[in-house]
Amino acid sequence: MREALVILPSSSITLPPNSSPTPPPYHRHYRRTTAKPKRKPTHSPSHFTSSITTPQSPLLSTLRWDSASGSCNGLKYYAELASKLAQDGRFDDSLMIAESVVVSGVNAAEFAALLNVKLVSGGIVRLLEERKVRSVVELLNGAQQLGIDPLKLLDEDALNALSRECRRTMGCGEIEEVVSLMETLKGCGMPIKDLVKPSEILSLCVSQRKPNAAVRYAHIFPHMDIMFCTIILEFGKKGDLASALTVFEASKQNQDTPNLYIYRTAIDVCGLCGDYLKSRSIYEGLIASKFTPNIYVFNSLMNVNACDLSYTLDIYKQMQKLGVPADLTSYNILLKSCCLATRVDLAKEIYGELKHLEMAGALKLDVFTYSTLIKVFADAKMWQMALEIKKDMLSAGVTPNIVTWSSLISACANAGLVDQAIQLFEEMLQAGCEPNSQCYNILLHACVEACQYDRAFRLFRSWKENALQKDNCEDFGGKTDNTIDLSPTLVVSASIPTRTSASSHGHFSTRVPFRPITSTYNILIKACGSDYYRAKALMEEMKEVGLSPNHITWTILIDICGGSGNVEGALQILRAMREAGIQPDVVTYTTIIKVCVENKDFKSAFSLFAAMKRYQIKPNMVTYNTLLRARSRYGSLQEVQQCLAIYQDMRKAGYKPNDYYLKQLIEQWCEGVIQNGNQRKYNFSTRNRTDLGPESMILDKVAEHLQKDSANSISINLRGLSKVEARIVVLAVLRMIREKYTAGDSIKDDVQIFLGVQEVGIRAVRQESVVKEAIIKLLQHDLGLEVISAASRIGNDRNQDGINHPDKHSNMEENTERVILRHSPTRKPVVLQKMRITKESLQSWLTRRLDASVVQ
Repeated sequence: MREALVILPSSSITLPPNSSPTPPPYHRHYRRTTAKPKRKPTHSPSHFTSSITTPQSPLLSTLRWDSASGSCNGLKYYAELASKLAQDGRFDDSLMIAESVVVSGVNAAEFAALLNVKLVSGGIVRLLEERKVRSVVELLNGAQQLGIDPLKLLDEDALNALSRECRRTMGCGEIEEVVSLMETLKGCGMPIKDLVKPSEILSLCVSQRKPNAAVRYAHIFPHMDIMFCTIILEFGKKGDLASALTVFEASKQNQDTPNLYIYRTAIDVCGLCGDYLKSRSIYEGLIASKFTPNIYVFNSLMNVNACDLSYTLDIYKQMQKLGVPADLTSYNILLKSCCLATRVDLAKEIYGELKHLEMAGALKLDVFTYSTLIKVFADAKMWQMALEIKKDMLSAGVTPNIVTWSSLISACANAGLVDQAIQLFEEMLQAGCEPNSQCYNILLHACVEACQYDRAFRLFRSWKENALQKDNCEDFGGKTDNTIDLSPTLVVSASIPTRTSASSHGHFSTRVPFRPITSTYNILIKACGSDYYRAKALMEEMKEVGLSPNHITWTILIDICGGSGNVEGALQILRAMREAGIQPDVVTYTTIIKVCVENKDFKSAFSLFAAMKRYQIKPNMVTYNTLLRARSRYGSLQEVQQCLAIYQDMRKAGYKPNDYYLKQLIEQWCEGVIQNGNQRKYNFSTRNRTDLGPESMILDKVAEHLQKDSANSISINLRGLSKVEARIVVLAVLRMIREKYTAGDSIKDDVQIFLGVQEVGIRAVRQESVVKEAIIKLLQHDLGLEVISAASRIGNDRNQDGINHPDKHSNMEENTERVILRHSPTRKPVVLQKMRITKESLQSWLTRRLDASVVQ
C-alpha cells in the first residue's frame, strides 16, 4: 500500500501503512513548507505553536483510525518519534507531535507511558550541559499543559543534571535566576527541595541581602509562615534589620489574621539588631489590629526592652489588663530588667511574690530565676544576700548550674573576698559542676584587684602544672591516629578540702578542664605590674598555646612599658601592634597618650591625638581630660592654642567639660603679660574668680581671638563681657602679639578695641563704661600703653542712598560696626564705644619687654 510522507523541519519520516490521507475537519492550524509565516497566537493551552507540516497531513486521521480500530501501533510510532526528537534537543518539534496526539483524543497519560524516558532525559541532560536551561523549562511547561506529568520525562540522570545546573547558578551568585527557576519548576510539579536544599538558597539570599528574592522563594512552599520566620531570623543574625522588616511586611500581605509566631520572631530580631524602639512599633501595630498578643509575644517584647525597666513594667501591666497570665519566663525577664537597672529593692519584691506563688502551687522556680537573683545581688556587691538565695535554691531542690556558681563567685570577688570566692569554687567542684573559663578568670581577676599578684600566678601555675595531656585514643574521643591535640585545653587534678569527705585526709581528687583564653592571659599580664619582661614572656606563651593577643593585651603591655618611664618603648609597641594587624582603639590611644603626658612628652601626646583623628577614632572623655590636664602651666602661644583647640573639639563632640582648671591656666598665662623681668613669678589674684563661672564663655572668646592672624589688623570685641573676662581677652591678645613679635612679626596697625553700643540719650552708667574704665586702667597704668578713646554715632548719618557713613575707619572697623548694629536690640541711633592702642606705643612696649628679657 502507498505510504504518505509527513515533512517536518530538518527531517522526514514515513507514516505507517493503512494511513488515511484525509485530514480531519477539526484540524485548526498548520505550517506551509514554501514560506515561513509569522506565528499567530493560538487558543491551545500550551505556550508553543504546534502544527502539522502540510495542509493535507494524514497524521490526525491516522491516529483516529488507529484509535477507532483499537490498534496502538501508530501511537507507539509517534511516541518513539517524539522521544527521538527530544533526544536531539528538538523540543518544539517533540511537543508539536505530543499536542497533535492529545488533540486527536488520545489520553495524555497513555501517550506519556509510551515515551522513551531514557531518550527524552538524554536530550534534557545534553541541553543542561550546554546551559540551555530555558529550553528545558519550556519542555516541562509544555508537557504539563498537555496533561503529561513532567516527572515522567525525567530519570535520575536528568534530575542530577538539573540539580547541578541549579548549584552552578547559585555558585555564580545569580540568586534571582535560581529563584525564578525554582518558581517555574514548582509550577511544573517538580520536587524542588530535592534539587537544592532550601537552607542553601535562603543563605544565599541573606548573604546578598535580597529580601524580595527570599520572599518569592518562601511563597513556593505550603508552610510559608515557617519559612518567613526562618528568613526574618537569618537576616536578624546578620544584623540586617532593614531586610528582616521587609520580609516581615511581605508576610503580612497574605494573612487574614496576624501570625503571632512571625510577630514574635520580628520582635526578637529587633533585639538582636539592638533596635528596641522598632520592636515597640511592631507591638503597637499588632495592638492597633485589635488582636491580643499571646504570652510569647509579650515575653519577647519585655526581653528586648529589658534595658528599660519602666517600659518593661508597663508591658507587664498591659499583659495583666488584657487577661494574659504571666508565666515563669515573664518573671525571669522582670528580674533581668531589675538586674540591668540595678534595682535591688524591686528584685526583692518580685522574689517575694514568686515565693508566694510557689507556695500556692501556681509555679515552680527554676535555676534561671535563682541565678538571675544571685546576679542582681552580685552586681550590687551584696554577697551575703547572694549566699542566702543559694540556700533557698538548695532547699527547693534546684541544682545550681555553671551560671549560678559563676555569679556566686563573682559576688564575693566583687566584694574583695578572695578566700570566700576560692571556697565557692571548691564547692562547685565538689558538687560535680564543671567550671568554665569565666570561673577561672573571675578568681584570677579577684586576686589582681586585691593586689594579690603572687597568688594569681600560683593558682595559674597549679592549674597548668597538674594538667594531663590527652595523648591516647580514648582522650581524643575515638581518634585512632597518634596525632597530639595541641589545643589549649588542660585537665587539672585538684585536691580540695571538704568537710563532708569520708577520706581520712579530708581531700578528694577530681579532674576538671582548664582552658585558658585570651582574657585569662590579659588578667595575668595586668598582674605583672611594672615588670615588662615578665609581661612580654606571657604574651609569647599565649602564642605558643595557639592564642592571639588582642587589642586589650597590647594596651596592657603599653601601660606596663610606659609605667616604667619608657615612652619610646611604648611607642614601639604601638607600631608592633599595627604590624600584627591589630588596630588600636580609643582605649589604646588614651593609654599611650597618658604615658606620654605623665612623662612630659607633650609633643608625642598631641601627635597621637592627631593620629586618632586621622584614623577616625573618636576620643572619649578620658582622652580629652588627659590632654587638657597635661600641663600645670602654659609657656607658649602654641601650647595654649593646642589646648583651646582640644577644648573646642571636646564641646563639639557633645561632652561637657569641667573647665575650671583650664580657665585657671589660661588666666595665669594671660596675666603673665604684665610680669617684669625683676618680679617674682606672678601669682594671680582670686578676688574676681567668681566672675568666671561654669557658664562663662571666656575660653571660646580667647580661642576666637588667638586664632586670628597677627599679620593683619587686629581688633578685639569685648561686647557682652564682664570686666574680668574683658581683661583676660585683652591680655591674651597682647601676649599673642608679643610672642609673634619675638618670632619676627612686625606691628603694622593700631589695635582696635570695641566695647559695645549705647543708645543716644541714655545717661545711666552702663556695663560698657565699667569695662572701659577697667581696660583703660590695665593698658595705661599696668602696661604703659597709649590708649585713644573714641566713639562713633551709628544710625543717624545716612545720605540719600540709605547707607551709613560714619567717621573714616578701617574695613575691619566698618565690618564690626555693621555686626553691632545688626545685633542691636533697637534701630535707634547708637554710639559705638571703642578704643585704640597706637602701634607706636605697642612697638615701644614690645621693645621694652624684649630688652628686659635679654637683660634677665
